[in-house]
Amino acid sequence: MTDVLVVEDDPAIRRGLVDALGFAGHAVREADDGLLALRLVEEAVPDLVLLDVMLPGADGFEVLARLRRTLPGLPIIMVTARGAEEDRVTGLTNGADDYVVKPFSAKELLARVAAVLRRAPERPKGLRSFRLGGRLVELAARRATLPDGATVGLSERETELLAYLSGTGDRPVGRDELLERVWGLDPRGLHTRTVDMLVARLREKLADDRDEPALIVTVRGAGYRLGAVEVPST
Repeated sequence: MTDVLVVEDDPAIRRGLVDALGFAGHAVREADDGLLALRLVEEAVPDLVLLDVMLPGADGFEVLARLRRTLPGLPIIMVTARGAEEDRVTGLTNGADDYVVKPFSAKELLARVAAVLRRAPERPKGLRSFRLGGRLVELAARRATLPDGATVGLSERETELLAYLSGTGDRPVGRDELLERVWGLDPRGLHTRTVDMLVARLREKLADDRDEPALIVTVRGAGYRLGAVEVPST
């Protein structure tokens, strides 16, 4: 059963979302302000967040930014009456997986939820750190500890890339998918070495073997994957 967090301050709209999702078989939690939503995510990471923009406590864009810093791979759909192009661009470029403008039908919303969940990487719920080739990668803290004990900081984009790849197992992930899912860009017609340059920087930071990388592996003609990922026991 999929756990969905609905963040909406309008009681009638929130009840409609909760009922529709529950009828479709999802387990639903709800919050009526942004700060409560952040606390609920910290208590138990959901499979997906439906997030309004106009919220008390902390607005949807602030909640989105804070969730992306700590849980880069968490699927988030913005659900809002603010349908201006500027707002949609802000939401998508800051990491929303989709942006649904009110009013919408329950059928459309459920289809979008299903589509986002299909695209979301499979990874241990609430994963915040993992071991990779003797390195401890801490996603929430945006840092990595090398085998010699040295600590290196990770940029937000580097963290997002590692988080995404950590959830795709042995499947090689192509550049177009990474541009779409990590950078939030439409890869169609886009010719860039952005992905390769970031991978090169990460390999250098993690002290990966330059000639035969074992941490971030290149699969010729297919893309990138991580080496063996180990999740620390809690």
